[in-house]
Amino acid sequence: MDKLKLALYWAGSCGGCDVAVLDINDNILKLADIADILFWPIALDFKYTDVEGMDDNYIDVCLFNGAIITSENERIARLLRAKSKILIAFGSCSCFGGIPALANFSNSADIMNYSYIAAPSNDNPTGTLPQVLTKVDEGILELPALYDTVRTLAQVVPVEYFLPGCPPPVSLIIDLVDKLAKNELPAIGSTLTPEKTVCDECPLKKENKCISKIFRPHELIPEPERCLLEQGIICCGPATRSGCGAACIKAGMPCRGCFGPPEGITDQGAKLVSSIASIYDAENEDEITRMVNEIVDPAGTFYRFAMADSILRRKRFQEKTHE
Repeated sequence: MDKLKLALYWAGSCGGCDVAVLDINDNILKLADIADILFWPIALDFKYTDVEGMDDNYIDVCLFNGAIITSENERIARLLRAKSKILIAFGSCSCFGGIPALANFSNSADIMNYSYIAAPSNDNPTGTLPQVLTKVDEGILELPALYDTVRTLAQVVPVEYFLPGCPPPVSLIIDLVDKLAKNELPAIGSTLTPEKTVCDECPLKKENKCISKIFRPHELIPEPERCLLEQGIICCGPATRSGCGAACIKAGMPCRGCFGPPEGITDQGAKLVSSIASIYDAENEDEITRMVNEIVDPAGTFYRFAMADSILRRKRFQEKTHE
């Protein structure tokens, strides 16, 4: 059997998904047995021109991690889409927007201003900002444009499969390698994880108890065998797809929601709000207000990983009028 032609690419993300591929350890040899890597710029010396010179659909499988944040991200997403038979959104940023999509609560102008001027650690008295085009003696230097809205990969190009996680766990990557080796990928459009929720994998005991206060994880030492949500610690398990083996919970931390919404849920944040409201014991408006105020970072709590893929997608800014 001819080897698969494989590509891997890192767009708007932290790079942890590429490290996760290496974390499969000696299974990397199995990957090498079934596939030739044609493009993986973080690990090997490849250029965009190498991909541009390929025929369309020359690459069998591309693992694309990272959200679409810049013009470069979009250009390479479209290039790899044209050159790949199978495009897999690999990791939470590619699948749902991930942490980068929290930028959708702001805009590119405010982000650039804070990053290069307003942040306390900056020393930029002239207020210099990066420019897309800069003329120098040697010619024109070009940087990617920062977009106002962070998008998922599937919001830019068609995607065959989704493998979430921040990063995807080794077990699911190995399972993907096995499926590729045996040509046993599921129906196009599938998410390559189980369809249950993290709660279904969670070993903690659930007693169907209500809560009257919400704690941040550092404010409470939880009882080790009881459901964290029923102890008042926000855990995203009820609104998060399974596949991680409840790894964070087994380590004593609440689920962060990195696997995105489970099957049938269109908005992970709204589902989590509903789950908390269903067990919150409040008798009047003042108690409800107190509960809401106990959630210190609602955006980062409910939409930490799936803002770009939510019903909201981004904050709406009121257009300024000129009098």
